[in-house]
Amino acid sequence: MKLIPLNRNSLALILIAFVSIGFFVAGLCDVLDYFIMKALLFTIYGALFVVSLLYALKNEDEKNRPEDELQDDSH
Repeated sequence: MKLIPLNRNSLALILIAFVSIGFFVAGLCDVLDYFIMKALLFTIYGALFVVSLLYALKNEDEKNRPEDELQDDSH
């Protein structure tokens, strides 16, 4: 039994947690004012945003019922 199953949802949650913790720790240690830390954290955030947009655009709608068997839902 795996502790954390590695699917698309759990990987996204893990990456977002690392970015959030990174911003929090950098803010606590007062290193967020350094340009390299800002560039690193915002680059990771931007990459995650682009990946999420690509997955959102790639996502296809699923049909609940086949097209050849029409059903009357008027009653």
